[in-house]
Amino acid sequence: MTKVKICGIRFFDDGFAAIEAGADYLGFNFYPKSLRYIEPEVCKRVTHLLRAQFPKIKFVGVFVNAETDYVREVKHHCALDLVQLHGDEPYEVVAKLGAFAYKAFRGIPDKPMDYIQANEPAFLLDAASSVAYGGTGQQADWSAAVELAAKHHIFLAGGLTPENVAQAIVQVHPWGVDVASGVESVPGIKDVQKMKDFINAVRQADKASFALNTTLTQLETQ
Repeated sequence: MTKVKICGIRFFDDGFAAIEAGADYLGFNFYPKSLRYIEPEVCKRVTHLLRAQFPKIKFVGVFVNAETDYVREVKHHCALDLVQLHGDEPYEVVAKLGAFAYKAFRGIPDKPMDYIQANEPAFLLDAASSVAYGGTGQQADWSAAVELAAKHHIFLAGGLTPENVAQAIVQVHPWGVDVASGVESVPGIKDVQKMKDFINAVRQADKASFALNTTLTQLETQ
């Protein structure tokens, strides 16, 4: 089953609605220049309340070129499960932070093997952009992503919406999908219906893929 991460959560109500809709991961953005930035103290209150009601949900902190000590501090303070490095961090930073950190690439990476984590996710693939660190609404290169997704458990991000996420899953077969702007009414404000529609589209695509695989297996055994 494809994992779903709703990124850019800023309010308890949005996080609650995302989990109720079926999200597996919630992302919190700690990049101050982002429209989806959340103060660590606010995030702590949100994650504390959500964890009490949904103990299995996974929380991800998104950082851009932040000091490793700060990343660790915020992770502990906000009870995060994972951290996503969405800037220009070298592989040494990922290695220094350890298994709970993974890299986000804006565009197809030249040397992904330097960054790949053994844990899930191995890394995140976002749309190529020179103007922003994610959340642009631009679509990632699905054709190039197919090969990476076949080898590694990746989050696919970049321009995903309720209208195109099923197609992305059918074409790329990612381990997980990540969405921010595609389920918002305005930047930084989640749209409850869009989140429901997005996750429903993911689950329908999963069912279709399962049915197809079952049929193919039956044909092969006849």
